[in-house]
Amino acid sequence: MKFELLHPADQLVKMMNRIYSCRLTTTSGGNLSILDDNGDIWITPSGIDKGTLTRSDMCQVKKDGTVLGPHKPSVELPFHASIYKRRPDLRAVLHAHPPNLVAFSVARQLPDVNLVANARKTCGLITMAQYAVPGSAELGEHLAKEFEKGFNVVLMENHGVCIGASDLFDAFEKFETLEFTAGLEIIARKIGTPKSLHESEFNLTATQEHMNMDDFVPNRHKPEECAARRDMVTLIRRSYQQELFVSTQGTYSTRLSDGSFLITPYGVDRAYMEESDLVLIRNGMKEQGKVPSRSVLLHQLIYKQHPEINSILGANPPHSMVFAVTDKPFDPRTIPESYITLREVKKVPFDSVYMKHEVVSNMFSDKTPMLICENASILVTGTSLLHAFDRLEVAEATAQSIIAAHDLGSLVNISAEEIEEINKAFNLS
Repeated sequence: MKFELLHPADQLVKMMNRIYSCRLTTTSGGNLSILDDNGDIWITPSGIDKGTLTRSDMCQVKKDGTVLGPHKPSVELPFHASIYKRRPDLRAVLHAHPPNLVAFSVARQLPDVNLVANARKTCGLITMAQYAVPGSAELGEHLAKEFEKGFNVVLMENHGVCIGASDLFDAFEKFETLEFTAGLEIIARKIGTPKSLHESEFNLTATQEHMNMDDFVPNRHKPEECAARRDMVTLIRRSYQQELFVSTQGTYSTRLSDGSFLITPYGVDRAYMEESDLVLIRNGMKEQGKVPSRSVLLHQLIYKQHPEINSILGANPPHSMVFAVTDKPFDPRTIPESYITLREVKKVPFDSVYMKHEVVSNMFSDKTPMLICENASILVTGTSLLHAFDRLEVAEATAQSIIAAHDLGSLVNISAEEIEEINKAFNLS
């Protein structure tokens, strides 16, 4: 989707609808704005149901202060205007009260953007603004001061978060990614101590190997490939709706019968993914004009070494990721389905995903169809796309149960004798 081609009023409606549908704001909470090339501010209205907004509800505030539209602009207009005045490079501002970031604002702490590499890459460094009455000039001054220091993401004491960006979609990506990271940290603290990435580890994410593949032009797209594109997009969108990753994360791939494979592109919003966005990889070359995921070489090696694997999913489901950012082991011997589906889950160090593809690939087997990549992602494999997706869902449900059980008392896993009975009953090697 070419989000930048939408009219400012349509951008505001589309993004507020998305924020509301993701339960990241309430009917009355939050506001968005865009500064257009004429210097006018387009902003969401005050007191209008966020679940029913239309383009005609949007307010246009002219440079002279004249308001066009049927409603009053958001009461937070003063701080939007203050931010644009202090930071002329910013063209969009997003303010909302998502539950995880509100928790940090009430505790007056900052979430750790070094918990997963994608958070720091997307959000940059963050800060906290002093409390003031909503809609007041004082609040606008507190926020503007922080933005003037160069921060683009500012938590607000006992309030929420304010994000400035070059466009509204970039602001949303920062917002969604930081809320995910805050939630991950909150859940992780329930069972252990979250571990941050070191600077040297974070630097590994700058790899550009996915950009260096030669191009090829497909002669035609066979029915098998078209069906695979359709099925991938269906599950990618479902994964987003089920919060198995956010818009800036998630790498899915599936192998075709001729040995080529399809993989998600780099930097394309997962919620609006289209069949044409997917990248075909054939004989070590990528489909012309497209940039595949940074994990493309790892997926390529796994397919080469494991003919039984036909799909690989890399995702960031929040409960499973708790075991990626703590020292706690993920033991699927909770219920028979979890053990049968996941068997033995192992962890790999963060640098392995970027530097040691052979190590990662060699760890997969019938007994180990899933790996936890520290501070990075969850990797699951399957004989088909749906098989791998089922494993991902089972992993997240299992992780959620394990974390919840910690609040109830000691966990009791299925015993070794009971595992042996399951192995015999289901002919597991």
